[in-house]
Amino acid sequence: MPIDIEKSRREGMRWYLLVSMHRVEPTGCGDVMLKTIMDDIYNDVSPNELHQQLSYLEKRKMVELTKHPDGHWHGRCTALGIDVVDYTVDCRAGIARPTKYWS
Repeated sequence: MPIDIEKSRREGMRWYLLVSMHRVEPTGCGDVMLKTIMDDIYNDVSPNELHQQLSYLEKRKMVELTKHPDGHWHGRCTALGIDVVDYTVDCRAGIARPTKYWS
């Protein structure tokens, strides 16, 4: 079965977005900083692609987004997002959380 590169990219980006926002709690993180981080990982992330993945995480109740009139977004992890990153709850399909190999 061939690997779906686009799906892997989307799901991986969602994981890294959660981890990035968790690291800057309690203040959260703006989309410019998140785009810089994602560009370091994926090299060519568009603002639209970033916003699509942030919207997905918001729909899953893992992040809270503030959308400013100038087009920039600011995100913070919810309790569920933090629990997913901390491996205290199961992670449903759609986010490429690595398997926990430690106890």
